[in-house]
Amino acid sequence: MKLFPYGHATHPQWQMAAGLVLAQLRAHLALPGYASAPTLALLYITDHYAAHAQDILDHLSAELPDITDWSGTVGVGIASNNVEYFDEPALAVMLCELPHDQYRVFSGVSPLPPASGGRFKAHTALVHADAATPDVAELVDEMAQRTDSGYVFGGLASSRSSTVQFALSGHGNVKGQGAAGGVFSGGLSGVAFGRGAALMSRVTQGCRPISADHVITACDSNVVTELDGLPALDVMLADLSTSLDQPREALAKVRMTLVGLSPSADTLNDAPTRHAGQFGADVLVRHLIGLDPSRKGIAIAEMPTVGMKLAFCERNAEAARADLIRICAEIREELEPAELTLEVATALNAPEAESAPHAARRIAGAIYVSCSGRGGPHFGAPSAELQIVRRALGDVPLVGFFADGEIARHHLYGYTGVLTVFTAGD
Repeated sequence: MKLFPYGHATHPQWQMAAGLVLAQLRAHLALPGYASAPTLALLYITDHYAAHAQDILDHLSAELPDITDWSGTVGVGIASNNVEYFDEPALAVMLCELPHDQYRVFSGVSPLPPASGGRFKAHTALVHADAATPDVAELVDEMAQRTDSGYVFGGLASSRSSTVQFALSGHGNVKGQGAAGGVFSGGLSGVAFGRGAALMSRVTQGCRPISADHVITACDSNVVTELDGLPALDVMLADLSTSLDQPREALAKVRMTLVGLSPSADTLNDAPTRHAGQFGADVLVRHLIGLDPSRKGIAIAEMPTVGMKLAFCERNAEAARADLIRICAEIREELEPAELTLEVATALNAPEAESAPHAARRIAGAIYVSCSGRGGPHFGAPSAELQIVRRALGDVPLVGFFADGEIARHHLYGYTGVLTVFTAGD
């Protein structure tokens, strides 16, 4: 598998940005190290271009007639290799060269069949979803059940204007598309991948625990009333070292506090490893949305169950940076061969500015979906988050977007990043 051609650009006029992206794609297609016959395109646009989504898709698909399948969505920011575009008109495209029988574009007009039905067997899937869709978390879980692995990845589209998704196939595997034109609003869409499309995905958390794990021993709907058998509000105030006797100080601390929920002790055997001072990928971070002094309870933006674990946490740039570096290192360690020649080792450890894609990394392309509350500013500088990824993985093709919620496994996350790479053979 060769590197996937990709391009990205910003310009007040989408036609100019599209022209710049097409020039980059054609330049890559002409290089021997890049795929020469891709058929699947991933397209991400910022919400500045949302009103022109159909025109953009029509123009790009006409200029790239050999690309039969398109998928993507809109974000308040989008990402590519080493760069983030926030609050500016931009688009990014990556062209993936995969066997036609190893992927399938799906949408509301052509949903993914159940795992037990049809000739195509989905192993995993890239999912784009509209946050305004009712019961979207349940739909994500149901989508994961339609795959052999039970693992899907992606995110909720984010936009200050219209929320759009791209799902178009000219290869015949999207039936009933009719006059939809490949641009949709609402529901879920994306690309399902077969087992032969080798992928590796990791979740990186952006919050740091500030308390020990507590067991939820009583709850009513979304209100947790007991932790470890004690009133939940009292436990939280003790963990935050504050008191309602000083309401202004207490309220300020509560507003900065989130909760991390993880499975009960009975199911933790299959949960990902949790590192000291960091959350593991099994933890779902949710907002505190209210206090219930009469019941000594805390209201959270989730429906917890008795037996789940809860830890109080806060957003933390240092923890987010360390965890992002960790997942990139895990991917590199798993993909790079155990023994390297001196020439290859020197190339892989070259200074960042000279770090070109190398076959030993076995990464053909990458997709990065991060929380719209993260990005460069959270990491200290413009594009800092994507620069961390580049330093760790090298100069590999990458596209993605900043989401209203991140999808990994069968969950909706918050304040996280989901990094997925297409891997090549040894």
